[in-house]
Amino acid sequence: MSGVRVLVGTHKGAFILSADGKREAWDVSGPHFPGWDVYHLKGSPVNPNRLYASQTSGWFGQVIQRSDDGGKSWEQVGKEFAYDGVPGTHQWYDGTQHPWEFKRVWHLEPSLHDPDTVYAGVEDAALFKSTDGGQSWHELSGLRQHTTGSQWVPGAGGMGLHSILQDPADPKRMFIAISAAGVFRTDDGGATWKATNRGLRSDYMPVPDAEVGHCVHNINMHPARPSTLYMQKHWDVMRSDDAGESWREISGNLPSDFGFPIGVHAHEPETIYVVPITSDSHHYPPEGKLRVYRSRTGGGEWEALTNGLPQSDCYVNILRDAMAVDRLEPCGVYFGTTGGQVYGSPDGGDHWSCMVHDLPAVLSVEVQTLA
Repeated sequence: MSGVRVLVGTHKGAFILSADGKREAWDVSGPHFPGWDVYHLKGSPVNPNRLYASQTSGWFGQVIQRSDDGGKSWEQVGKEFAYDGVPGTHQWYDGTQHPWEFKRVWHLEPSLHDPDTVYAGVEDAALFKSTDGGQSWHELSGLRQHTTGSQWVPGAGGMGLHSILQDPADPKRMFIAISAAGVFRTDDGGATWKATNRGLRSDYMPVPDAEVGHCVHNINMHPARPSTLYMQKHWDVMRSDDAGESWREISGNLPSDFGFPIGVHAHEPETIYVVPITSDSHHYPPEGKLRVYRSRTGGGEWEALTNGLPQSDCYVNILRDAMAVDRLEPCGVYFGTTGGQVYGSPDGGDHWSCMVHDLPAVLSVEVQTLA
């Protein structure tokens, strides 16, 4: 029987929610790695038993965990991402006398084709790759060496590489997003990168339409249309139909175009989801009403989805990696909040229910669809 596994990273450990294809009753496993920040937890799209987790602590450093049995047991991998004797310091030794330090792994992205290949986006912004299931890593240094690198600056949450999109039709093409630098694309497997931010405008910058410096919160795509990208930016919801070469605004009738995640329906490439919050200073839903907004036209025209969501006195936030979809029919949509709730809809957003509550603040939500 088909089913889903919802992978939840929080400020105090990871949780795994499992259900059959009806998605009515949920079994909850966890906390895994209790007391640790789990910034991201994601499963391999080609091996349903393979999971990766970014386990991090300001005191004990950065750990990568791997499970080969769907989260029942875990193995620490990636010794390069390890505590080196200085609390809160993570160092990458590249053969020089002066190792480069980074704070944490923000995002893990397993390969679409090979269960042993996985990418890691870190803060300060850099991209790493492992081809042995996370045991060893090497940096795709062409990104950090980009000619605009000296112009990258941290956003309010740091300078994290938080989004990694692989083109299913072209294994050498990948998109990444950095806060606050923007979107970059590689067409040669990560050797070289191009800034793809034309059309973005950020009025808080000295040069509003500069090549880099834009605070991109999240990017997403539908695998059937890898040249169409959707973006939730620090103000503005955007779309590109030419692999990032140009962007146009699609905020339309949203009550606020500030938010963090953006999701794409599994079977409808023009159906997208955002969760608006009031502003960059007020990180809670407009009017205290928790509303997911859906566009069936690829943006511009939006409808509020409220059935089953609190419509008064709700002051939670939904972070950039805290929304995901499954591939069942009808498509399921899931998101987690800083208040510790995880909501799910088994029908594309028409009806919602709280799958679990009173968790620590949710940092990430990912989904594995199980055969």
